[in-house]
Amino acid sequence: MPRGADISPLSLLLGRVDAVADGASPADTVPSGFPSLDKLLGGGLRRGDLVVLGGDVGSGKSAFALAVALRVSQESHRTLFYSGEMLPERILERALAIEGRTRVDDLRRGTLDDIARVSVGAAAVRLRDDLPIIERAPSRGVPAIAEELGALKDIALVVVDGLHALLPGVRDSAEEAATAVRALKQLALDMGVAIVVTTPLPGLTARDDHRPVLDDFGAQGAVKERADVVLALFREGMYDSARGIEGATELLVRKNRNGGTGYVDLYFYAQWMRFEDMLDPDR
Repeated sequence: MPRGADISPLSLLLGRVDAVADGASPADTVPSGFPSLDKLLGGGLRRGDLVVLGGDVGSGKSAFALAVALRVSQESHRTLFYSGEMLPERILERALAIEGRTRVDDLRRGTLDDIARVSVGAAAVRLRDDLPIIERAPSRGVPAIAEELGALKDIALVVVDGLHALLPGVRDSAEEAATAVRALKQLALDMGVAIVVTTPLPGLTARDDHRPVLDDFGAQGAVKERADVVLALFREGMYDSARGIEGATELLVRKNRNGGTGYVDLYFYAQWMRFEDMLDPDR
Protein backbone atom coordinates (compact mmCIF):
# COMPACT_ATOMS: atom_id res chain seq x y z
CA MET A 1 0.00 0.00 0.00
CA PRO A 2 1.46 3.45 -0.87
CA ARG A 3 2.55 5.41 2.15
CA GLY A 4 0.16 8.25 1.33
CA ALA A 5 -2.78 5.82 1.45
CA ASP A 6 -2.01 4.65 4.98
CA ILE A 7 -4.69 6.07 7.30
CA SER A 8 -3.23 5.99 10.79
CA PRO A 9 -5.29 6.20 13.99
CA LEU A 10 -3.84 9.67 14.50
CA SER A 11 -5.06 10.76 11.07
CA LEU A 12 -8.51 9.39 11.82
CA LEU A 13 -8.58 11.28 15.10
CA LEU A 14 -7.57 14.52 13.42
CA GLY A 15 -10.30 13.95 10.83
CA ARG A 16 -12.88 13.63 13.60
CA VAL A 17 -11.57 16.78 15.27
CA ASP A 18 -11.92 18.68 12.00
CA ALA A 19 -15.44 17.32 11.48
CA VAL A 20 -16.52 18.48 14.95
CA ALA A 21 -14.96 21.90 14.30
CA ASP A 22 -17.14 22.09 11.17
CA GLY A 23 -20.27 21.44 13.21
CA ALA A 24 -20.60 17.65 13.30
CA SER A 25 -21.45 15.90 16.57
CA PRO A 26 -18.59 13.91 18.13
CA ALA A 27 -19.03 10.29 17.11
CA ASP A 28 -18.24 8.95 20.58
CA THR A 29 -20.48 11.38 22.45
CA VAL A 30 -24.05 10.87 23.64
CA PRO A 31 -25.65 14.20 24.64
CA SER A 32 -27.48 13.88 27.95
CA GLY A 33 -30.24 16.25 26.85
CA PHE A 34 -29.32 18.74 29.58
CA PRO A 35 -27.34 21.41 27.67
CA SER A 36 -25.56 22.90 30.67
CA LEU A 37 -24.27 19.48 31.72
CA ASP A 38 -23.27 18.59 28.16
CA LYS A 39 -21.32 21.82 27.88
CA LEU A 40 -19.41 21.07 31.08
CA LEU A 41 -18.67 17.52 29.87
CA GLY A 42 -17.39 18.60 26.47
CA GLY A 43 -20.51 17.61 24.55
CA GLY A 44 -22.11 14.96 26.70
CA LEU A 45 -21.58 11.42 27.92
CA ARG A 46 -18.83 9.51 26.11
CA ARG A 47 -18.94 5.93 24.92
CA GLY A 48 -16.62 3.83 27.05
CA ASP A 49 -17.20 6.00 30.11
CA LEU A 50 -18.72 5.07 33.45
CA VAL A 51 -20.80 7.83 35.05
CA VAL A 52 -21.83 7.47 38.70
CA LEU A 53 -24.73 9.61 39.95
CA GLY A 54 -25.21 9.94 43.69
CA GLY A 55 -27.33 11.86 46.14
CA ASP A 56 -29.21 11.72 49.39
CA VAL A 57 -32.39 9.68 49.71
CA GLY A 58 -35.18 11.63 48.01
CA SER A 59 -32.88 13.92 46.06
CA GLY A 60 -34.23 12.70 42.71
CA LYS A 61 -31.54 10.31 41.48
CA SER A 62 -34.01 7.96 39.81
CA ALA A 63 -35.97 10.83 38.27
CA PHE A 64 -32.83 12.42 36.83
CA ALA A 65 -31.48 9.10 35.53
CA LEU A 66 -34.80 8.40 33.81
CA ALA A 67 -34.89 11.93 32.39
CA VAL A 68 -31.48 11.39 30.80
CA ALA A 69 -32.58 8.03 29.38
CA LEU A 70 -35.72 9.60 27.90
CA ARG A 71 -33.91 12.56 26.37
CA VAL A 72 -31.15 10.40 24.91
CA SER A 73 -33.73 8.04 23.39
CA GLN A 74 -35.64 10.93 21.85
CA GLU A 75 -32.45 11.90 20.02
CA SER A 76 -32.45 8.46 18.36
CA HIS A 77 -29.74 6.93 20.57
CA ARG A 78 -30.80 3.46 21.69
CA THR A 79 -30.89 3.23 25.46
CA LEU A 80 -31.27 0.45 28.03
CA PHE A 81 -32.78 1.43 31.38
CA TYR A 82 -32.55 -1.04 34.26
CA SER A 83 -34.59 -0.37 37.40
CA GLY A 84 -33.50 -1.86 40.68
CA GLU A 85 -36.65 -0.92 42.58
CA MET A 86 -39.65 -0.66 40.25
CA LEU A 87 -41.47 -2.71 37.65
CA PRO A 88 -41.26 -1.49 34.04
CA GLU A 89 -44.91 -0.40 34.17
CA ARG A 90 -44.10 1.97 37.04
CA ILE A 91 -41.19 3.40 35.07
CA LEU A 92 -43.55 4.06 32.15
CA GLU A 93 -45.91 5.89 34.52
CA ARG A 94 -43.01 8.06 35.62
CA ALA A 95 -41.98 8.67 32.02
CA LEU A 96 -45.48 9.91 31.16
CA ALA A 97 -45.53 12.09 34.27
CA ILE A 98 -42.16 13.62 33.40
CA GLU A 99 -42.96 14.26 29.75
CA GLY A 100 -46.63 15.13 30.28
CA ARG A 101 -45.95 17.37 33.28
CA THR A 102 -48.55 15.69 35.42
CA ARG A 103 -48.72 13.80 38.69
CA VAL A 104 -48.22 10.04 38.76
CA ASP A 105 -51.08 9.72 41.26
CA ASP A 106 -53.42 11.45 38.81
CA LEU A 107 -52.34 9.03 36.09
CA ARG A 108 -52.97 6.03 38.32
CA ARG A 109 -56.37 7.25 39.50
CA GLY A 110 -57.46 8.56 36.11
CA THR A 111 -58.19 11.98 37.60
CA LEU A 112 -56.62 14.05 34.82
CA ASP A 113 -58.38 17.24 33.82
CA ASP A 114 -58.80 18.08 30.14
CA ILE A 115 -55.55 20.04 29.89
CA ALA A 116 -53.53 17.31 31.60
CA ARG A 117 -55.13 14.63 29.42
CA VAL A 118 -54.08 16.48 26.27
CA SER A 119 -50.55 16.94 27.63
CA VAL A 120 -50.21 13.26 28.54
CA GLY A 121 -51.61 12.19 25.17
CA ALA A 122 -49.08 14.35 23.36
CA ALA A 123 -46.29 12.93 25.55
CA ALA A 124 -47.39 9.38 24.73
CA VAL A 125 -47.22 10.14 21.00
CA ARG A 126 -43.72 11.59 21.37
CA LEU A 127 -42.51 8.64 23.41
CA ARG A 128 -44.16 5.87 21.41
CA ASP A 129 -41.28 5.29 19.00
CA ASP A 130 -38.46 6.66 21.14
CA LEU A 131 -38.69 4.91 24.48
CA PRO A 132 -35.68 3.34 26.16
CA ILE A 133 -35.72 -0.42 26.56
CA ILE A 134 -36.97 -0.66 30.17
CA GLU A 135 -36.29 -3.75 32.28
CA ARG A 136 -35.75 -4.87 35.85
CA ALA A 137 -32.13 -4.97 36.92
CA PRO A 138 -30.96 -8.56 36.36
CA SER A 139 -30.38 -10.71 39.43
CA ARG A 140 -27.14 -12.01 37.89
CA GLY A 141 -25.73 -8.50 37.82
CA VAL A 142 -23.18 -7.16 35.37
CA PRO A 143 -22.60 -10.47 33.51
CA ALA A 144 -26.30 -10.57 32.58
CA ILE A 145 -26.14 -6.98 31.32
CA ALA A 146 -23.11 -7.92 29.23
CA GLU A 147 -25.02 -10.82 27.69
CA GLU A 148 -27.96 -8.60 26.79
CA LEU A 149 -25.71 -5.95 25.27
CA GLY A 150 -24.05 -8.63 23.19
CA ALA A 151 -27.44 -9.62 21.77
CA LEU A 152 -28.59 -6.09 20.99
CA LYS A 153 -27.38 -3.69 18.32
CA ASP A 154 -26.40 -0.04 18.47
CA ILE A 155 -26.96 0.59 22.17
CA ALA A 156 -25.44 3.96 23.04
CA LEU A 157 -26.38 4.35 26.71
CA VAL A 158 -27.05 1.97 29.59
CA VAL A 159 -28.65 3.34 32.76
CA VAL A 160 -28.67 1.24 35.92
CA ASP A 161 -30.91 2.82 38.52
CA GLY A 162 -29.47 1.34 41.68
CA LEU A 163 -25.94 0.00 42.06
CA HIS A 164 -27.24 -2.09 44.96
CA ALA A 165 -29.42 -4.08 42.56
CA LEU A 166 -26.28 -5.57 40.99
CA LEU A 167 -24.86 -6.82 44.30
CA PRO A 168 -25.37 -10.47 45.28
CA GLY A 169 -25.55 -9.66 48.97
CA VAL A 170 -23.37 -12.53 50.15
CA ARG A 171 -20.18 -10.69 51.11
CA ASP A 172 -19.14 -7.33 52.46
CA SER A 173 -21.30 -4.74 50.69
CA ALA A 174 -18.43 -2.27 50.14
CA GLU A 175 -16.38 -5.00 48.50
CA GLU A 176 -19.33 -6.04 46.34
CA ALA A 177 -19.95 -2.45 45.29
CA ALA A 178 -16.29 -1.97 44.37
CA THR A 179 -16.36 -5.15 42.28
CA ALA A 180 -19.55 -4.03 40.49
CA VAL A 181 -18.11 -0.56 39.76
CA ARG A 182 -14.98 -2.08 38.22
CA ALA A 183 -17.07 -4.52 36.18
CA LEU A 184 -19.32 -1.73 34.87
CA LYS A 185 -16.30 0.31 33.80
CA GLN A 186 -14.86 -2.68 31.96
CA LEU A 187 -18.23 -3.33 30.33
CA ALA A 188 -18.43 0.27 29.10
CA LEU A 189 -15.01 -0.14 27.47
CA ASP A 190 -15.68 -3.58 26.01
CA MET A 191 -19.06 -2.67 24.54
CA GLY A 192 -18.34 0.94 23.57
CA VAL A 193 -21.34 2.31 25.47
CA ALA A 194 -21.81 5.02 28.06
CA ILE A 195 -23.01 3.64 31.39
CA VAL A 196 -24.78 5.67 34.09
CA VAL A 197 -25.35 4.06 37.49
CA THR A 198 -27.07 5.63 40.50
CA THR A 199 -26.17 5.13 44.14
CA PRO A 200 -27.53 6.55 47.42
CA LEU A 201 -25.22 8.59 49.64
CA PRO A 202 -26.22 8.14 53.29
CA GLY A 203 -24.99 10.28 56.12
CA LEU A 204 -25.19 13.70 54.47
CA THR A 205 -27.76 15.00 56.96
CA ALA A 206 -25.35 14.62 59.89
CA ARG A 207 -22.96 17.38 58.77
CA ASP A 208 -23.16 21.12 58.19
CA ASP A 209 -22.43 21.08 54.45
CA HIS A 210 -24.79 18.58 52.84
CA ARG A 211 -23.19 18.75 49.40
CA PRO A 212 -21.81 15.33 48.47
CA VAL A 213 -18.08 14.95 47.87
CA LEU A 214 -16.12 12.13 46.22
CA ASP A 215 -15.36 10.35 49.46
CA ASP A 216 -19.10 9.97 50.15
CA PHE A 217 -19.37 7.49 47.26
CA GLY A 218 -17.48 4.82 49.20
CA ALA A 219 -17.18 1.46 47.44
CA GLN A 220 -13.63 1.20 48.81
CA GLY A 221 -12.60 4.11 46.61
CA ALA A 222 -13.59 2.33 43.39
CA VAL A 223 -15.90 5.15 42.29
CA LYS A 224 -13.19 7.76 42.84
CA GLU A 225 -10.67 5.61 40.99
CA ARG A 226 -12.60 3.98 38.16
CA ALA A 227 -15.51 6.24 37.26
CA ASP A 228 -14.86 8.72 34.47
CA VAL A 229 -17.54 11.15 35.64
CA VAL A 230 -19.01 11.45 39.13
CA LEU A 231 -22.20 13.50 39.52
CA ALA A 232 -23.97 14.44 42.74
CA LEU A 233 -27.43 15.95 43.24
CA PHE A 234 -27.86 18.54 45.97
CA ARG A 235 -31.18 20.19 46.83
CA GLU A 236 -30.78 22.64 49.70
CA GLY A 237 -34.53 22.74 50.20
CA MET A 238 -34.37 19.17 51.52
CA TYR A 239 -32.46 20.42 54.54
CA ASP A 240 -33.76 23.98 54.96
CA SER A 241 -37.35 24.30 53.80
CA ALA A 242 -37.71 27.75 55.33
CA ARG A 243 -35.72 29.45 52.58
CA GLY A 244 -38.28 28.87 49.83
CA ILE A 245 -35.88 27.11 47.45
CA GLU A 246 -37.51 23.70 47.43
CA GLY A 247 -36.93 22.85 43.75
CA ALA A 248 -33.55 24.53 43.21
CA THR A 249 -30.95 21.85 42.53
CA GLU A 250 -27.22 21.78 42.01
CA LEU A 251 -25.87 18.98 39.85
CA LEU A 252 -22.28 18.81 41.04
CA VAL A 253 -19.61 17.40 38.73
CA ARG A 254 -17.22 16.01 41.34
CA LYS A 255 -14.99 14.17 38.87
CA ASN A 256 -14.50 14.56 35.14
CA ARG A 257 -11.60 12.54 33.82
CA ASN A 258 -11.48 14.40 30.52
CA GLY A 259 -12.33 17.93 31.58
CA GLY A 260 -13.16 20.36 34.34
CA THR A 261 -15.46 20.07 37.31
CA GLY A 262 -18.12 22.46 38.54
CA TYR A 263 -21.90 22.43 38.77
CA VAL A 264 -25.01 23.17 36.75
CA ASP A 265 -28.27 24.64 37.99
CA LEU A 266 -31.37 22.50 37.63
CA TYR A 267 -34.92 22.86 38.88
CA PHE A 268 -36.87 19.88 40.22
CA TYR A 269 -40.65 19.87 39.87
CA ALA A 270 -41.33 17.26 42.52
CA GLN A 271 -45.02 16.89 41.63
CA TRP A 272 -44.03 15.74 38.12
CA MET A 273 -40.65 14.19 39.09
CA ARG A 274 -39.23 16.38 36.35
CA PHE A 275 -35.83 18.10 36.19
CA GLU A 276 -35.24 21.05 33.90
CA ASP A 277 -32.05 22.86 32.96
CA MET A 278 -32.28 26.37 34.42
CA LEU A 279 -30.46 27.84 31.40
CA ASP A 280 -32.57 25.90 28.89
CA PRO A 281 -35.89 25.16 30.62
CA ASP A 282 -38.23 24.88 27.66
CA ARG A 283 -37.14 21.56 26.25
